[in-house]
Amino acid sequence: MTMRRGLLAPALLAAGALALGGCSSDDDSSSDDNSSGGSGKIRIGIKFDQPGLGFQDGSSYTGFDVDVATYVAGKLGYDEGDIEFVQSPSAQRESMLSGGQVDMIFATYSITDDRKKVVSFAGPYFVAGQDLLVAADDTSITGPEDLEGKNLCSVTGSTSAQRIKDDYAQGTQLLEQPGYSECVTALVAGQVDAVTTDDIILAGLASLPANKGKVKVVGNPFSEENYGVGLPKDSDKCEDINTAIKAMIDDGTWQELLDKNVGASGYKANEELNPPTPAACS
Repeated sequence: MTMRRGLLAPALLAAGALALGGCSSDDDSSSDDNSSGGSGKIRIGIKFDQPGLGFQDGSSYTGFDVDVATYVAGKLGYDEGDIEFVQSPSAQRESMLSGGQVDMIFATYSITDDRKKVVSFAGPYFVAGQDLLVAADDTSITGPEDLEGKNLCSVTGSTSAQRIKDDYAQGTQLLEQPGYSECVTALVAGQVDAVTTDDIILAGLASLPANKGKVKVVGNPFSEENYGVGLPKDSDKCEDINTAIKAMIDDGTWQELLDKNVGASGYKANEELNPPTPAACS
């Protein structure tokens, strides 16, 4: 749109601006124009580098977060072709919502009190927990306490591994890698005994064909992470999104999407916490 405007004469540009007054620029959230759904595009933030959750492969996007986002957008009145997926790194999620770069975010986005001071949340649509990924034939590690004297991998900047060292096994030796894929490579090679982060992220990694049968999620989560739908602070979409999440759970789609994306790992979600009941919008 901007390139076409640049070709117009000044007088036509002014007239065009009046005619196009209903179209928002990239700096304005399209959520206002699309408040009734189905009247344009919707920009949804996801991770691009989390297999099984949010993953970009060329022009296609796959994962549980992607599928949940697509289902919810459909209930809001948007076709798949109306969705623009936008990469949303963890450290930038709040600023992307408050700055109008995205309309909502599905990106393993844990609901916390601190974050709720800046953005709003619908959901949760999934409750994860910190867990361990170990070799498929390893029966010696059943929880974080078993990591005393063992080697543990996590991603640089993550607090997950340090939490285990501080709270469960002081003698754990920590190895940091740039990403979880590198941690899994180290695990398969026998350089570390375990990898730690949220259980469903580990399940996504374990579901990759290259890792199938080589690693497993221990299945003993020791934290509670409520994955919510991040929204701008003044959004009016929370109630409609919660209604969509409830419908997704009730019609069986939630379980189907979970099985489709991480079922190959053998992972089973914590049945005491899942599927969750979305919290009241505030």
